[in-house]
Amino acid sequence: MLSIPDLIKKKRDGGVLTDEQVTTFIRAVTDKTIQDCQTGAMLMAIWQKGMVVKETETLTREMMKSGEVMSWPKEWAGLMVDKHSTGGVGDKVSLVLAPALAACGCKVPMISGRGLAHTGGTLDKLESIPGFTIQQSTAQIQKILGSVGCCIVGQTERLVPADRVLYALRDATSTVDSLPLITGSIISKKGAESLNALVLDVKFGRAALYKDLDSAKELAQSMVNVGNGLGMRTGAVLSCMDATIGRCVGNSLEVIESLETLKGKGPEDLMELVITLGGMLLMMTDLVSNLSEGRKKISDAVTGGAALSKFQAMMEVQGVAKDVAQSLCSPNTDYHRVLRKAAHQTELTTPADGVVVDVDGLVLAEILHKLGAGRSMVGEPVNHSVGAELLVSLGQKVKKGERSKMMMT
Repeated sequence: MLSIPDLIKKKRDGGVLTDEQVTTFIRAVTDKTIQDCQTGAMLMAIWQKGMVVKETETLTREMMKSGEVMSWPKEWAGLMVDKHSTGGVGDKVSLVLAPALAACGCKVPMISGRGLAHTGGTLDKLESIPGFTIQQSTAQIQKILGSVGCCIVGQTERLVPADRVLYALRDATSTVDSLPLITGSIISKKGAESLNALVLDVKFGRAALYKDLDSAKELAQSMVNVGNGLGMRTGAVLSCMDATIGRCVGNSLEVIESLETLKGKGPEDLMELVITLGGMLLMMTDLVSNLSEGRKKISDAVTGGAALSKFQAMMEVQGVAKDVAQSLCSPNTDYHRVLRKAAHQTELTTPADGVVVDVDGLVLAEILHKLGAGRSMVGEPVNHSVGAELLVSLGQKVKKGERSKMMMT
């Protein structure tokens, strides 16, 4: 058996690691029998030389097996689903999609993350709701799925411990953008959920991880290949992330826009993502026979109020007081009776007559990040009330002096 330095040398020189050699590396990472400098050297070798599909699949599988792999009741077989987004601006899809899928009969153990840099995090959005608890044990997750059908929670300490080590060192060694390492990090965590089907929303554009379509396609194909190789039916959608998703950006505002969507009053672009991703998952689990039927079923769950009922139930079982959850889900409610309101509101207007031809999501997100809506380092607090609401949309004709956006600080 090759030693750790020999494994590093083999990959550095462009060799293909065997299953046993990849397993040796990941077990050493998990057991802490490898030095950080050696792990960093291997990460850089992988970044430089890449991995073939078989290597990436083995890497992902061993990362998944480094901790607890969830198990579910037999009667839920075929119903376990989730989605993952590579991140963007105003990406509140999970808040609408998870309850919509639950309303259609799926079980959705959605393990989400926090925001970092200009991208928002689903957990940060939900924590703007008083009482919402994102830390749940595996037993609690199973109980919630049994009663509601969906939950949105943070990663537990027992899930994929190898990824926590590698993720921290990837940041320190500038290997964050390695295709096999991204694939391993994302798919190992979804594999540990023991899913039957997974859909990936891979973003491209100015405000995305990958700016160009070809790079996004390459990442999507890598994750689909590995996900399917691990036994999950895996599909992907490529979506543009130049502008924002919906009109609201910022934690509390995005919760409000999600609730408005669940009440049938959401923006078209957000609904399109929800019904496309949801329709794919219903088709992949054979709950419908084709994508068109799946899209309609998800749309009906949202517009008919079933998804809103699931969201209210999810809030209540995850710690939100019943009267608070009911208030948020009531028609024509004053959301700011519950959700923190920004101390200052600034109205911006258009500088001239014309047509809105672009909305730069990245610039807007970076401004809000500096105002406190996001974090630059893991563990930093965020200001849930900071945000912006766009009052115009792409293609809209505007007059000079017309209101274009509201900034909440």
